[in-house]
Amino acid sequence: MAEGNGQPPPIGPQQEEMPFALVGGEPLTTPPEDLYIPPDALEVILEAFEGPLDLLLYLIKRQNLDILDIPVAEITHQYMQYIELMRELRLELAAEYLVMAAMLAEIKSRMLLPRPVEEGDEEDPRAELVRRLQEYERFKQAAEDLDALPRMERDLFPLRVEPPP
Repeated sequence: MAEGNGQPPPIGPQQEEMPFALVGGEPLTTPPEDLYIPPDALEVILEAFEGPLDLLLYLIKRQNLDILDIPVAEITHQYMQYIELMRELRLELAAEYLVMAAMLAEIKSRMLLPRPVEEGDEEDPRAELVRRLQEYERFKQAAEDLDALPRMERDLFPLRVEPPP
């Protein structure tokens, strides 16, 4: 028995929960509840982040991660490798990630370029990213909602009875 708690001692090494992602070297063991990540999502491996691209965009949107710390060129390289793998499997998912990678590249380039003084009222590029991500999430949710509806020949099979001759 283990000391003081009445439980037997563990027999082997205790298994820890596998991290879902690494953010700044810290493990993240569960995804956010308000984020859907497809099972075959693009996994990116960077110095500041390791995990699904959907989660990376989510964290940037929530300002838990600074986009200036993200090497977009490395994401692009990993994306191209992902495209090669997904070419025959699910091209539509690869296209979604192309849009995400393009948004990251555009936002980061706008953050890095100097802004003229007279354009002080220009919207922060991160706000544009948030707007686009919200729009993307709405379309993604709409697609999931449509997919959940019953479909003829997939979920519903009409009975076809021929009248007797």
